[in-house]
Amino acid sequence: MAESEIPESAEGLNGELAEPLKHMPPVEFAFAYGSGVFPQPGRVVKDEEPMVDYILGVADPIQWHTENLQRNRDHYSFIMAHFGSKTVTEVAEKIGVGVHFNAFVPWKDKKIKYGVIRMHWLIRDVLNWDSLYISGRLQKPVHILRDNLNLENVNAANLKGATAAALLLLPPEFSEEDLFVKICGLSYMGDLRMFFAEDIHKVKKIVHGNINSFHTLYKDQIYHVAETGLLKLPSSAGDLQKKIIQDFSVSTTRSLVSALPPAIRSRMGAELGEKITINNFGREVSEVLVKTREDAANSMQRAIKSIVRVSSLRQALSGCLAAGGVNAASYLAKKVLKAWRSR
Repeated sequence: MAESEIPESAEGLNGELAEPLKHMPPVEFAFAYGSGVFPQPGRVVKDEEPMVDYILGVADPIQWHTENLQRNRDHYSFIMAHFGSKTVTEVAEKIGVGVHFNAFVPWKDKKIKYGVIRMHWLIRDVLNWDSLYISGRLQKPVHILRDNLNLENVNAANLKGATAAALLLLPPEFSEEDLFVKICGLSYMGDLRMFFAEDIHKVKKIVHGNINSFHTLYKDQIYHVAETGLLKLPSSAGDLQKKIIQDFSVSTTRSLVSALPPAIRSRMGAELGEKITINNFGREVSEVLVKTREDAANSMQRAIKSIVRVSSLRQALSGCLAAGGVNAASYLAKKVLKAWRSR
């Protein structure tokens, strides 16, 4: 059985996390995420190890699933294995937001869950926030295991947008930890699972368990915004509780809105109005009309909630079909139990 190429330098945690990729067809991009990789303090379910979650970006999902069904047919539900790779891909892309998940896959002494997505869809979401599904995950610390296309650089635009969105939602003074909580919560706004199938303290637990990782991920974005004069950072660098001061003027608000991804700005423009301007490259660009910070923040929040609400519903329906009745019911029951224990 041919194996995906794992860099020989992969060691420690990343090396261990990358092991399952050796037994699957090659991928262009892969990362591991979630509570199975990054600790969340005060986990409710203590008698069971969490699944380790993966996202795998591939050039051609039909071809990839065809080969993976030959290698790992038992990873798929009976119905998906029966109908084949074309159906697997169509359910993911026509019903869901492009991701097919195989869950409860035994791996050594653990279980893993991996989602497979077309690279074109993945990159588009990272840049535009079309669904805020993959982009939302990449706004949080992850372990990147494969990056053939240098997507870490592309993700800088995603982090820039997340920083701008969080700043619009924060008061004039806030801590770095406050900023990370706002960023982490963006992709959960409007998520239907948060009403009945997720720990209500999930966002704060993710941040508190990984505060230093968040700092490492966002420090360049924070310093860049500060260099433009929009933020005043505390004198003692690295103190996550010291207050950061942000400029609350309309001109600053316009700058933050301009840093948001296209899918958000488009919705805001439809609501608040927009005008056409010429950028430095001589191209026409649409600029959202911003009169007050409150209007801009509320409009952005509605846009994010709308996108996440639709994508979470679509992915839930797709996931139920992909997992099959028994697996879907089992997974949902565990999520609901965990959610209710957190209340």
